[in-house]
Amino acid sequence: MQLSRVGVLGVVMTATTTAGLVLGSVAPAPFTGTPLPRRVAVPVIRSAPLRPQISLDRLVSTSPRPPTTATCRRRYGDPCYSPRQLRHAYRVNATGLTGRGVTVAIVDSFGSPTIRHDVHVFSQAFGLPDAHLRIVQPSGKPPAFQPGVHDMGGWASETSLDVEYVHAMAPAAHIVLVETPTAETEGVHGFPAMMHAEKWLLKHTPTAVISQSFGATEETFKDPSRLRKLRYAFKAAQRHHVTVLAASGDDGATDFKSDESSLYGHRVNSWPSSDPLVTSVGGTQVHLDNKGNRFRPDSVWNDRAFEGGASGGGRSTVFTRPAFQHRVQSIVGAARGTPDISMNAASSSQVLVYESFRGNGGWHQIAGTSEATPLFAGIVALAVQQAGHRLGDLNPALYAMRGRASKGIVDVIGGSNSYAGVKGYRVRRGYD
Repeated sequence: MQLSRVGVLGVVMTATTTAGLVLGSVAPAPFTGTPLPRRVAVPVIRSAPLRPQISLDRLVSTSPRPPTTATCRRRYGDPCYSPRQLRHAYRVNATGLTGRGVTVAIVDSFGSPTIRHDVHVFSQAFGLPDAHLRIVQPSGKPPAFQPGVHDMGGWASETSLDVEYVHAMAPAAHIVLVETPTAETEGVHGFPAMMHAEKWLLKHTPTAVISQSFGATEETFKDPSRLRKLRYAFKAAQRHHVTVLAASGDDGATDFKSDESSLYGHRVNSWPSSDPLVTSVGGTQVHLDNKGNRFRPDSVWNDRAFEGGASGGGRSTVFTRPAFQHRVQSIVGAARGTPDISMNAASSSQVLVYESFRGNGGWHQIAGTSEATPLFAGIVALAVQQAGHRLGDLNPALYAMRGRASKGIVDVIGGSNSYAGVKGYRVRRGYD
């Protein structure tokens, strides 16, 4: 299902979703430059391989000017959408909102050494104001940047995508980029460093929304208790009325094993997307002309080919059905189901991202639920601005809208997230 003109406290936009959307509570303090505390030792918790949810990253131009959608279609067979097209498609321009006074936090391993320059080039190219960007490292300073080591290049691309598309949707919002010193490998502290950093955010910044474009398959946690020990930041966010988002994944109904190269041969789900305290953001495909007008209804993201990707989603094997999903019990059964909401993510409807961390700068086509998550984080920032207070956990209010008439709710029907030989879930009327 998808939210297409999302009615959010009077804000009318176009988004995609598997349920409805409303929001709700607590006024953020003014943005302050709180100094970082002394480094705090982060406990090692054996957990799962952590990976950014990017399904495609392709250099398309080294020109200072971004390529057009028509150019990308002609050269590569797929469009490359700009912020202007997406802002028009999701009706962001019509709201008159910019995210002013709202703080969005983005959490990424390592970060990107060129992110300030890159988001400036991105903003100049698309007529956006310069970003209000603050970079913090509360869990420790990342090691020297080496694109080929520990997948630093992949995380730098993730950072570029996250920052640039939160900024695209909420250009006046304050963005806090949280860089952590390690990605996850068996026995290392990638997830604990991130959760420590998120809890630090709640105490030292006026964050209203936390965007997480990473995940690990639930089955790669050797014991569910190890996963549950990492939830403390989400519990703290709930107490502080902070909205937490996470990408649902790019491999349909399956996901990666601990070797990070092979997929499970049966349905699985990933965390933190599967956490009931998190709003899970899945992926759809939008079909836009050069101005951002739809020439076809949004469709489920499933690019079929093994390298193409499909929207993550399914039933959790760790978390039971939360109260907010009781109305969709016939679909999720006794388990937590994901995603809760979706936006554009398809490899066949990519967005343009500027990167220069490898040396020469250039425009890249990027796709995945790593795109959908910052897009939705920007929309939530607009809703926070409209409401005048933080909205907190969106899920109970979101599911309460199921079945109600709303300008913003549009149902995506047809297709599935079957992928790589694993039978997925059919996209049908109502919640999927």
